[in-house]
Amino acid sequence: MRGWIPALLGLALALASLLPTAGARRSQDLHCGACRALVDELEWEISQVDPRKTIQMGSFRINPDGSQSVVEVPYARSEAHLTELLERVCEKMKEYGEKADPNTHRKSYVRVISHDGTKMDLSGVKFDGDVTSSLKFACESIAEEYEDELIEFLSHEAENVKDRLCSKRT
Repeated sequence: MRGWIPALLGLALALASLLPTAGARRSQDLHCGACRALVDELEWEISQVDPRKTIQMGSFRINPDGSQSVVEVPYARSEAHLTELLERVCEKMKEYGEKADPNTHRKSYVRVISHDGTKMDLSGVKFDGDVTSSLKFACESIAEEYEDELIEFLSHEAENVKDRLCSKRT
């Protein structure tokens, strides 16, 4: 009868050692998914701006020769527009759900409401308040911590922003 106590303790220790790994994996999946969703939303918002819309940038001071150093730049990728988007983009995380890969059990985050109203395949997608609040919190953390990098990448139409930011930086 005493032989099962050490075996039970060994099993309990083995299971306890797996818990931090599962929690770390969930946290990593959440952070990565929030970053990718954030970049997707920013790129979509940028694409919706009229390409002819511009904003004046530069100094509004008058130079000694009477001229001004003001230039017009496209609004869609201006620092002002990107900063405005970063302030409100994480609200879009309520339109995402969690999907687990059946083989690896890794979590990914997918839109449950399409931008254009087309029907979406929601099989296997978990959509609840815990998922959306966790995703929103992770999004806000990333947007705050990596604001300068996001603005830098998106203002210059960088290639593979998701990979460069989400895989290498965050």
